[in-house]
Order: sequence, then C-alpha cells, then structure tokens
Amino acid sequence: MQSLTHLNIAMNNTNNHQTEGLQNRKFLAIDDDPDTLDLIGLVITRAGGQVYHALSGVEGLRQLEKHQPDLVILDLMMPGMDGWETCVKIREISNVPIVILTVLEGEENIIRGLEYGAIDYLTKPFTPNLLLARLQAILRQLDLIIKKGGKRIYEDDHLTINLAQHRVLVQQEPIKLTPTEYRLLSYLFVNAGQVLTFEQILDYVWGWERQTSVDYVHVYISYLRRKLEEDPKRPKYLVTEYGLGYRFEKQI
Repeated sequence: MQSLTHLNIAMNNTNNHQTEGLQNRKFLAIDDDPDTLDLIGLVITRAGGQVYHALSGVEGLRQLEKHQPDLVILDLMMPGMDGWETCVKIREISNVPIVILTVLEGEENIIRGLEYGAIDYLTKPFTPNLLLARLQAILRQLDLIIKKGGKRIYEDDHLTINLAQHRVLVQQEPIKLTPTEYRLLSYLFVNAGQVLTFEQILDYVWGWERQTSVDYVHVYISYLRRKLEEDPKRPKYLVTEYGLGYRFEKQI
C-alpha cells in the first residue's frame, strides 16, 4: 500500500497541466479499503475535484443517487455486493463513466470489466499521475461529446457506435475495444468528417502522459481497422489523410 507521505511527494511533482479538467468535478470512489479511499481522495482533491466515499457497493449506490457524480471509481474485490455486481447495478440506472481500480489483473478481467460497462480499467498499486491522466482523458472525451451537440450514436448496415452505452457493434455483434482504442474511435467519431492531425490525436488520446510518436497513432488505427472495417486494407470509416492525420467518414 502506498503511503500518504509518498503520495504527497508525488503530487508535489505534478504540474498544473496535469490537473486540468478535474476542477469542480464530482467523483464517487467505492472501495472497502479506507487507505485506498484516502489515496484517491488526496489525488483528486489536490487536483481541484470533490470526492465522495463509499465502503461497500450498497453504500456506493446510495451515494450515486444522492450526489450524481461525474465519474465513479470502483473496486472489484469487496465483501457482500462485489464490484462486478455493483458495476452492473450502476449501469442499470446511470450512464455515469465507471473506472475500475483493482488488484485483479489479466486480460479476461479487463474484458469482463469493459463488457460490464466500465470505460477504463486500472490496476493497483496506482500512481497519482496515471490516475489523473486517465480521469482527464475520460472527462475530456465527455466534454467533447457535449461540445459537439451530444452526437453519441452512429448506425449503418455494418457498424454501430453508441457512446451513451459505451458499445460498438459490427454486424450487430459486440466488438471488444481496449480503453485506448475506444478513446481514439470516439474522438474521430464525434469529429466525423473533420481531419484530425497526428498531434491532435496524440494530445487527446494519450494526453500529457504521452512519451510516444506518431507511430502509435498508426498502430492503433490499424487495430481499429481490423476490428471495424469490412476490408481493413480499403477502409471506409477510418480514412487516412496522407501527411496530415485521420478522419471518420460516415457511410449514411
């Protein structure tokens, strides 16, 4: 378990750009470990956000209804109603973004978490900078959707994108996307028809934490094409603008 002293030192090394986007936001952290709740609370409040705590899934549902947070941070391994069940129940009553924060590792757990409705999956122990970066990216995505007039659903005979439900389907079959793939697709989608430069994509998808190159964009576009396009070598949706970037092209 990280100590509060260690976390304070790490937070002191976090610059203002790394805390942008969390000011005046409300968060709900659900975890049966008080120390973890303290750590999450310190990270978010130091970045200007407000945090409500719940030590169980049942209490988390009550806090969700009472405070209507902008985002939920959810542990999985809790007594009684565990995080899996809590995630399902939250999704039944709310579209609030859910970030799973757990000691459970492995691809199967990550996929299960995303299928249950989480928008991201982080493992413990966590660093302040990584948690802040992930929260920033999610809130940036939601702000962009609102700014673009709530454009959240696309559907044609082949592809369905539903940002409200965090679902992507090809030929009516759900497609499993990683959090990074989903952020990239949603960014292109809400800016449909507009060319997004490589730098714009890197800044939005990877944020301040990125220490990467344009090659990352190419690689993740290729991942998405293999999952979404009828012919990845002749893409219709994820179109290359040579020397500039990429754009999402609607087919309706």
